Amino acid sequence: MRASDARGVRAHMAILTISGLKKSFGSTEILKGIDLAVAERELVFIIGPSGSGKSTLLRCINRLEEPSAGSVVFDGAEVTLPKTDLNALRRSMGMVFQSFNLYPHMTALGNVTLALRKVLKKPRAEADEIARRALAEVGLADKAASYPAELSGGQQQRVAIARSLAMQPQLMLFDEITSALDPELTGEVLKVLEQVAKDGMTMLLVTHEIGFARRVAMRLVFMDKGRIAEQGPVGDVLAKPRTPELAAFLDAVLH
Repeated sequence: MRASDARGVRAHMAILTISGLKKSFGSTEILKGIDLAVAERELVFIIGPSGSGKSTLLRCINRLEEPSAGSVVFDGAEVTLPKTDLNALRRSMGMVFQSFNLYPHMTALGNVTLALRKVLKKPRAEADEIARRALAEVGLADKAASYPAELSGGQQQRVAIARSLAMQPQLMLFDEITSALDPELTGEVLKVLEQVAKDGMTMLLVTHEIGFARRVAMRLVFMDKGRIAEQGPVGDVLAKPRTPELAAFLDAVLH
């Protein structure tokens, strides 16, 4: 298949299409025109130096930050329109952050059931059942009654993942979710992400874990200075950097 044909297939199958996306904070332009399409069940990993706009991109996709220009189309609907129902959008587009954002006064089960009961209006018994399944998916079936302070950082992050999975989103956004964890805890979180990927979830993931990206990602996107500088199959991007910026970045993170 020619590269142009591959792009056409990707665009045709895309569940998420980002076109000309820009974001400025005051006079500082963070995103300088991002074009990116993500197909259903595709695993797209974003890498790049600090300050390249990776996290801002994710936050613009689900409107936690308002884009300055451009459009985001998700599942056929343009989410950048003013009339967009942001609550409905975020039910279908889960996001997990670097910080766990768990309620300290609630158990793991309580943290996972909260949105199920308050947003989806599930009865408590049904919400509890869904939440227990989600906790089991991330290997925490035995921690349902534990409070965040009783859990390791890796376990808290897995509760945060379970909280998003319980809403049965079509797309998951992950923003550097292992950067605050030590290597052992990072490994347990990445193992969960690998299973989520195998289960068919569409994922857009910002990470500095190059080894994990090499093992799991279908496509690697390299951002630099607010633009997508390179993208392609993981092996190609890592083995044959086309820009000096990517070569320097890989040299820094791999050595």
